[in-house]
Amino acid sequence: MSTIIPAILCGGVGSRLWPMSRAQYPKQLLSLHSDQTMLQETVSRVSDSSRFASPIMLCNEEHRFLIAAQLQEAGTAHGGIILEPAGRNTAPAVALAALHAETPDALLLVLSADHLISKLDAFDRAIEQAAVAASDGHLVTFGIEPSSPSTGYGYIQVGSHQVAPGVNSVEQFVEKPDLDTAVGFLEDGNYRWNAGMFLFRADRYLEELERHAPDILAACREAMDGAAVDLDFIRPDAESFLACRSQSIDYAVMENSDRRAVAPCDLGWSDIGSWTQLWEVGEKDGDDNVVVGDVMTDDAHGCYIRSEDKLVAAVGVDDLVIVSTPDAVLVTRKDRSEDVKKVVERLSAEDREEHNTGKRCYRPWGFYEGIHVGDRHQVKHISVNPGASLSLQMHHHRAEHWIVVQGTARVTRNDEVLMLTENEGTYIPLGATHRLENPGKVPLSMVEVQSGSYLGEDDIVRFEDVYNRAD
Repeated sequence: MSTIIPAILCGGVGSRLWPMSRAQYPKQLLSLHSDQTMLQETVSRVSDSSRFASPIMLCNEEHRFLIAAQLQEAGTAHGGIILEPAGRNTAPAVALAALHAETPDALLLVLSADHLISKLDAFDRAIEQAAVAASDGHLVTFGIEPSSPSTGYGYIQVGSHQVAPGVNSVEQFVEKPDLDTAVGFLEDGNYRWNAGMFLFRADRYLEELERHAPDILAACREAMDGAAVDLDFIRPDAESFLACRSQSIDYAVMENSDRRAVAPCDLGWSDIGSWTQLWEVGEKDGDDNVVVGDVMTDDAHGCYIRSEDKLVAAVGVDDLVIVSTPDAVLVTRKDRSEDVKKVVERLSAEDREEHNTGKRCYRPWGFYEGIHVGDRHQVKHISVNPGASLSLQMHHHRAEHWIVVQGTARVTRNDEVLMLTENEGTYIPLGATHRLENPGKVPLSMVEVQSGSYLGEDDIVRFEDVYNRAD
């Protein structure tokens, strides 16, 4: 059997899971259901090297270092991190992966980075069955056994012809239905949720794309022919890719192909698209509550309550979602949790930062988070990963005081190099060229006090940068 190459789609914002999920740190990068992030859970499902090649990751520019860091933390080697110049939906994204695959007849397993699959044995069995049909030239999608008459998913009507054991022809794809139609699908028993997971030979997918959407293939091929390599990342030519139209695999290929097939399966699958869905799959207490973090309840029932910072007490409430983060609190009825995205849209329209990022801002070298903001000054906590280094830089409008809380700091200040340990500090004058490094084996934790006439993050002039961000 051909090698199976996972192609993991890492885009999306997860706006219905605000305030945990933000544009700069979306749900696939969060630990929402276990100690691992959703991305790490996804790559762990395809980590058996005897069956799977290293995964190809597809993501945007903004998340590239975060995804690389999470793969490293999980001990997962990748087969390439492809940076999409802009979102163009799944058909072009998968075309980039198929063009990047080392062998044309390799099987490409397309997965989303932010889905939950709890029945791993069933997942492995479904892939094994689908691989037989895919090797024979079929384009296989995975049809999930519906657990409710959901109106939030598209459906696949399973055909009567079996193309391989456990894999059938597709009668039709159906758009998201109204409730009465969804109830009928459930009663019929021959309809499955469309989870957006696929298995096919890379060359067969490209052949079908050539037949049904040749303009998409042409744009993607040109983009990959002009691709550049930057550190761990593959950058398709931006101009070529931006000329590509946006379309899903379903519309571009699957609805038109005469080689489409479906593997019906029950995987314990959820796309974790809302707080209510997270409550549904969570471990509940005796009052049907799912609680995460520092939470107290009294006469509360059927709630999802999560605290990322402070004590949250819920008394005499039912069927609520309560989520507390350092900079925002969400309270909604569970049956209205889908509408959280309206808050995100409003935050974006009003040009507020809460839709984009939280108090903690992640960087390739670690993170920083705001502690206090005042007139002409602000205080931050800075954490630098072992062996990591900030850029050699300077500021036009601010000076900085640094105090080491934990670890060791190597500080370059103009022509000086200082070594600082716990409880030691230094001063970076306005206009001084400086760099902060962590030469140690534990994270470097620091407090930074900034003072000056302007404190924005855009007051940074980079001279050297190991992450290729120098000006």
